[in-house]
Amino acid sequence: MPADMNDYFKKKKPSSNTNGNGGNGNNIENPFKGMGGGGKSASLLIILVIIGFLIFTFKPFTIINSGEVGIKVNMGKFEKEPLHAGLHFFIPVIQEVIPVNIKSRMIVYSNRTGGAFSDVQRKSYSGQEYEGGVKYNPAITVKDKRNLNVSIDIAVQYQLKPASAPQIFATIGAGWEDKIINSKVRKVVRNVLGQYSAEEMAEKRGEINNLIETNIRKEVDLQPNQPVTLLAVDLRNINLPTQVQEQINQVQMAKQKKQKAEIDAKSRAATAEGIAAKNRIEAQGEADKIRIKAQSQAKANKLISDSLTPALLQLEQIKTQAQFNEALRVNKDAQIFLTPGGAVPNIWVDAKGKQEKISAQQ
Repeated sequence: MPADMNDYFKKKKPSSNTNGNGGNGNNIENPFKGMGGGGKSASLLIILVIIGFLIFTFKPFTIINSGEVGIKVNMGKFEKEPLHAGLHFFIPVIQEVIPVNIKSRMIVYSNRTGGAFSDVQRKSYSGQEYEGGVKYNPAITVKDKRNLNVSIDIAVQYQLKPASAPQIFATIGAGWEDKIINSKVRKVVRNVLGQYSAEEMAEKRGEINNLIETNIRKEVDLQPNQPVTLLAVDLRNINLPTQVQEQINQVQMAKQKKQKAEIDAKSRAATAEGIAAKNRIEAQGEADKIRIKAQSQAKANKLISDSLTPALLQLEQIKTQAQFNEALRVNKDAQIFLTPGGAVPNIWVDAKGKQEKISAQQ
């Protein structure tokens, strides 16, 4: 306790009372009497209370979480080096620490997000943070080379480099995403899609996606020190005018019918060719069979011809003559004609029936 307060209580302490009542009832005791160390302990307690009050009121510290960096501001001037995850102290009023999210973020441009365009947004390092790391913007409307309106659904994923956070906030401010990402995406999409007709957009979607990603990456990298990393660009949908879409559908149906007809014609031609080939193979097989049989017969005939000798022929003639003689015993009216030169007889006429017929006529 301060010395002047001790003096005050000493002066207020009365002297001994002579009327025997032990005092006049106005004695005032030092309220800090009995505390160890006397006035010094009380003074220390007051100082601690004041310090605790100041800490509670001004909070001269902050905690940077994982996935964030801190930007320290000294009387309005941004320090170049970011503060990484952990506990950091600063001087209230003079200094300020702004936590900045450096996790990957995404902007989705689409009119098919249901209730995604609500006004509910959380307060954060930059004033407004994308809900769940994703922000939904309306689809990008562009004009094709015939001046028809086309709506584009696209998603862009990106990430702020930790070392670049102080510079970004010092030069651009909390709205850096609209200036570095949003404006660049809309510009590139309109420039690229303006080179195509609506029909070409439907046919060359992959080519268009590659062009958009390449040009957005160039635009983002043109920023000083390249503070943002572009992670991915996904062209999700090309919403064509109704009449154009109907025409494309009709053309696609016609192409499909033509392709089906061509496939059917090729199938029929293949079937006919297969049948013809089968017939050719079968005919060739039959011809080969006849040829082989004829060759075999010719060889057999040649073997037989080579084996015939005059003696063998004479023997066969005798055998045949014996058979005819045997037959004449049974049918005496039979007529036998021998071929000239004494060859084996080869004509037999049964005259028995003829004679019976003449007799019947007579």
